[in-house]
Amino acid sequence: MSDIAELSLVLYKSKPARVTRLGDKLEIELEDGQAKKVRPKDVRALHPGPLRSWRDLTPVSGDVETAWEILEGEQTDLAGLAELVFDAYTPATALAAWELVEDGLYFQGEPDRLTARPAGELEKEKTSRLVKAADERAWSEFIHRVQNGEILPAERENLSGVEALALGRSSSSRVLNELGRGNTPENAHALLLKLGHWDVTRNPYPARFDLPLDSPKIELPELPGEQRLDLTDLPAFAIDDEDNQDPDDALSWDGERLWVHVADVAALVKPKSALDLEARARAANLYLPEGATPILPPEATELLGLGLQEVSPAFSFGLSVDDAGEVVDCRMTPSWVRVSRMTYAEADRRLDEEPFRQFFERARKHRARRKANGAAMIDLPEVKVRVVDGDVSIRPLRRLDSREMVTEAMLMAGESVAKFAIAQNIAFPFTTQPPPDPIAQEPTDMAGMYAYRRHFKRSRTGVAPEPHAGLGLKVYTRATSPLRRYSDLLAHQQLRAFCAEEELMSVQDIEEGTIAAEAALGGIQRAERLSNQHWTLVYLMRRPDWRGKGVLVDQSGKRSIVMIPELGLEAQVQLGRQLALNDEVTLAVKHIDLPWLSVRFRAE
Repeated sequence: MSDIAELSLVLYKSKPARVTRLGDKLEIELEDGQAKKVRPKDVRALHPGPLRSWRDLTPVSGDVETAWEILEGEQTDLAGLAELVFDAYTPATALAAWELVEDGLYFQGEPDRLTARPAGELEKEKTSRLVKAADERAWSEFIHRVQNGEILPAERENLSGVEALALGRSSSSRVLNELGRGNTPENAHALLLKLGHWDVTRNPYPARFDLPLDSPKIELPELPGEQRLDLTDLPAFAIDDEDNQDPDDALSWDGERLWVHVADVAALVKPKSALDLEARARAANLYLPEGATPILPPEATELLGLGLQEVSPAFSFGLSVDDAGEVVDCRMTPSWVRVSRMTYAEADRRLDEEPFRQFFERARKHRARRKANGAAMIDLPEVKVRVVDGDVSIRPLRRLDSREMVTEAMLMAGESVAKFAIAQNIAFPFTTQPPPDPIAQEPTDMAGMYAYRRHFKRSRTGVAPEPHAGLGLKVYTRATSPLRRYSDLLAHQQLRAFCAEEELMSVQDIEEGTIAAEAALGGIQRAERLSNQHWTLVYLMRRPDWRGKGVLVDQSGKRSIVMIPELGLEAQVQLGRQLALNDEVTLAVKHIDLPWLSVRFRAE
């Protein structure tokens, strides 16, 4: 069989070929009629021929079992195997015999040396193939049921790959491949909804950004015994939204200074400790409509949250504010405070009372100074989306003077701390924002504010003390939410070290912390934004008769962007008629595609 003759049957790259001409290179013809020139060593002889036409390779049948029994324990070649199975050695039987060898169930080897598989191996392989065939048949039936939108309860485990893709834990799904659908999280999500494996309450976005939904489980150290300024005789107020669970700032007035008290997280969380590294990796609390996931163990909030204990440990900033709204002096110290909690609505009703009148007056002056410095006073609709036991509520956030008052107090503290860090030449995490380009005139209407906001780049935290254009401040740092943001905790760790005359973190230490936190923060912000959109669409899906007002905020040709204040949502809408910017239009829901976070409205 080693000799290759003209018109002989050979194998070329595991495919049968017919030799049409001899020479230094063989000319061969494949079954599809393709001609090639190959080296003799590139082919293996199956039959000397002559094979004049591929039509001569007619199907043959034989007794494979008997041939296997006869050959067991012995050796033969391809010709002998063809004789045993098919009682003849022809091009057709030679090819059929070789296909039995390639199949590998009964026989194995090379054309010039073949053996029968041992009985034990044969039975094991037969069983394996039967199981495989049954699995393939079951899978095929499963895919057919998937196409029809109904599967058996026992088949739900087959959707694990689809679920992994929908959650961003895989880049491919066998099911979607066989259905001929693109391997995208959206396609996977849509299929899981169609099959009822997920319902609309499944929010995939935290998982897609690989965000933890459980609290850190690290033991807290004891609060260190140290000298603290006793400010418990000053009424202190933690003013928040009614559902706030982590009060980390409060206000007091001592007759001369506005005190901003902040939860003293850095007293427990030391740089490079396990708690610190965990908080750095998480960057910020994750606030979803379903609930919050903290950067620190819940016990930290119970111990340090202002107003959650009768007396709370704080790190306090005493601010002296002049008539121009400038902080001219800042005292900072660990302290004890006695804090009362109240809502913005309650504080708003008490702005004419002391000490709220003092808080508000200084906040008003500081805000005026920022505005004169070019701060962006953007007032676009905001809402709070909440989910309790699967029920979705959307509540617009009212623009209250008390809310602005607290915001300004926090900005005063942040500006003062940043100035202090610069004056003392200590490494620090500064929050900055470049000016808008081009600089736009501050608007007063919703469409103008929508356009104005788009001119601004996002703020960042770094070690360079550059201006924050959006706030109208030459320097600024976030320093009033260390329970919720790592950059704030980093600032407090450095301030505490300075006040205690301990070793300070280096510029490199601060930079490493800010870079790590900034890297994680992008995923948190996107997950929060997409989760809010998800639940907003669920809210609308459950209210098919919803009607609401939209405000036209942008228009270019047929493209119209409408802001829907009661939903805190912006959407493209085909209006069907000419409207001016800031005109109102009544909207109804036309179509919702939850996996793609797509909603289409129609104008009425």
